Amino acid sequence: MKVKISRAVLAALVVCLGIVALLFFASKDATFAVLDTKGEIAHQQRDLILYATLLSIAVIIPVFIMTFVITWRYRADKPRGKYMPNWAHSKIAETIWWGIPIIIIGVLGVTIWKTSHSLDPYKPLAAANETTTIQVVALQWKWLFIYPEQGIATVNYVQFPEDKPVAFHITADAPMNGFWIPQLGGQVYAMNGMQSKLHLKADGIGIYEGMSSNISGEGFSSMRFKAESVSNTDFSAWVAKQQQSRVALTKSTYTALAEPGTEIPTAAFGSVEQDLYTKIIGKYMSQRESYGHSEETH
Repeated sequence: MKVKISRAVLAALVVCLGIVALLFFASKDATFAVLDTKGEIAHQQRDLILYATLLSIAVIIPVFIMTFVITWRYRADKPRGKYMPNWAHSKIAETIWWGIPIIIIGVLGVTIWKTSHSLDPYKPLAAANETTTIQVVALQWKWLFIYPEQGIATVNYVQFPEDKPVAFHITADAPMNGFWIPQLGGQVYAMNGMQSKLHLKADGIGIYEGMSSNISGEGFSSMRFKAESVSNTDFSAWVAKQQQSRVALTKSTYTALAEPGTEIPTAAFGSVEQDLYTKIIGKYMSQRESYGHSEETH
C-alpha cells in the first residue's frame, strides 16, 4: 500500500512538472496577458502575483519533497527507523511546520493589506497629464463606450492616449458583468443601477484585448472588445473624425443597441444624448425614464 502511495506522489510530481513545462516551454510565442503587462497598474499586480506565488512555492515544494521521501523511506516492504509507539510530539518539528506557514501568512497579509489600498481601482492615478474619462455600459452582449467630454460613443472598441490616466466609469444595463483589460489591470464588476470605477494607464502605443470576466448569458463568449492606446495627436484626430459622423446615440438608437445580441460587432456615434449614462443608471431607481427595455421588465 505504501509503495502505491509513493508512486502516486511521484506521478503527482511528474504531472506538476509537466504543467510547468507546458506553460513555459510549449510554445515560444505563447503569452499570458496578466504577465505580459503594458500598464502601470498591471505591472504592480503582476509583481504581486509573482511575489505571492514564490512565497507559496516556498511551502509547497518542501511539502511535496518530504511527502515523497517519507513515503519511500518508510514503505512497508523495507522498514526503517526506530519503533517508538509512545512518541507524541516534537517541539522542533511542530515549530517548523507551524512557524513557517504563520510567518508566510503574516507577510502575505501585510503585503495584501498595503496593495489593497495602493491598487484601489477607485483611486485616481497621479500623473502630469490630464485624465481621460470614459463611461462604460455592459449590454447583452456588447460594450458601449461613451466619451462625455468629447461627445462621442463607440461599441466594442475603446481608444485613449498613451501614458495618460484613463478613468473608466462602469455600469450595466444587462445581467451583472465584469470589465477587464488583462494587460492593463484587474477587472471590475459592472452592475445595474450602480457605478464602479477603474483607473488605468497604458505605457505606450498598442492594441489590447478586452473581455467580459463574468458569465452573463449565451453571448458571453463573444463579449470582447479592442482597447487601443495611441499618441495624443492620433487620439485628437480620431475624436475629430468620430465627431463628423451624423449617427447619433439617442434614446431610440440606444434602445435598439441594448437589445440582446452580438450582431453589431462595432459601431460609432458622432453625438450622444445629454446625460444618457446617468439616465441608464437612474432607470433602475425610477420608472419615469426607461432606456433599452420596457418598464414592465424592471
